[in-house]
Amino acid sequence: MRSRIAISVTVVLLGLILAQSMALVTLFEDMEEEFIEAILDEQLHYSIENSRQLGTLVQPQTPNMRLYRLSPGAALPAGLSPALAELPIGNHEDSSSGGELHVAVREIEGLRYVLVYDESEHLARETAVFTAIVIGAAILTALSFLLVYAIAGRLTRGLETLAARVERERDGAPFAQAGLDDELLTVARALDRAEARQASLLARERDFNANLSHELRTPLAAIRSDAEMLLTDPALSDRARRRAERIIATTDRTTALAHSLLLLAREARPQAIEPVNLADAVRNAWSRLHAADSQPAALTVHIPPALQVVTDTTLLQLVLHNLLENALKHGEGRAIEVTLEGHRLSVCDRGPGFDADDPMQCFERFQRGGRKPGHGLGLALVRHICTTCGWTARAANRPDGGACLSIDFGEASIRPGAG
Repeated sequence: MRSRIAISVTVVLLGLILAQSMALVTLFEDMEEEFIEAILDEQLHYSIENSRQLGTLVQPQTPNMRLYRLSPGAALPAGLSPALAELPIGNHEDSSSGGELHVAVREIEGLRYVLVYDESEHLARETAVFTAIVIGAAILTALSFLLVYAIAGRLTRGLETLAARVERERDGAPFAQAGLDDELLTVARALDRAEARQASLLARERDFNANLSHELRTPLAAIRSDAEMLLTDPALSDRARRRAERIIATTDRTTALAHSLLLLAREARPQAIEPVNLADAVRNAWSRLHAADSQPAALTVHIPPALQVVTDTTLLQLVLHNLLENALKHGEGRAIEVTLEGHRLSVCDRGPGFDADDPMQCFERFQRGGRKPGHGLGLALVRHICTTCGWTARAANRPDGGACLSIDFGEASIRPGAG
């Protein structure tokens, strides 16, 4: 905004300076023309009177003037062109010879007098004046821009300070503070009111989420407990046993769905920040998936053994669990590779990969690949956690087939760890 203000004001000032400069140049040219006309008239009058008294032609003493006298029927004087000799009585400007000439023609007692003035000096003065005006306008324009830019900076510094306070944590301090200009104070009070409304809405949402979590978990736990009790009955038929197992699986999926929805509704900010061994965290997440899968795919981990990530352990485990679960679900039983390159962790499978249109759509809520079971929130939860932790989640297809999900932790989060 400072630059726009400075440029706008400078353009206006430049227009005014140019208009005034053009007026000055025009006025100077008019004054020079009047001055030349007066000199020509005075010189002609002086030379003609003295020539009549002395009987010989008296030339001007100015080097850039030349006087010619023509008698009827006589040849043209040397140096006088026919075009100038044939000019009517009066003052004229002529450029036929390649230069700028002022010509004064008079006729007295049958004799024609032609006074020729070379205005090269006049043009040199005009050029000098014009150059001085252009240089002065350029200097004034530059000074005007710098001055207006500095003034605009002082006027917008309060707005920049307010914007910086909006971006950073303020520990509950209000935006409206003493010393702000009236206009900025109005904006700061509006921000305080908007923040208060947002805080109230978030508080109500958290209360609702907590109540919903409690209300959902209680009946789901009771349903799962009853289904497990049914499975312990030796007299239960195979058909009823399969139905009880489906009830338990459906209850677990519903519980996971409720947990994911609650996490997506919350900010999921990191709580306990500490160094975590990344290779061990990957293997721990894989071991929990291994227990749930009777025939898991092979896992290859390419991570330095001592490398650490500074983060919230719970959130990291949730991200790794969802990435590995997605690779296990869509990898079609083939090997899964977990690789760390720089500060980017990649989980790659050998399955069919993502749709060619936009692999990043896998992070949208309720996006499901193929007909695999699931609620379509696992990768959405991954991106949600990455956003709150300052990480970057990406998705791409492997050139030789399969999908790759990567998490960029950022250089500041990675530590070599102890050897």
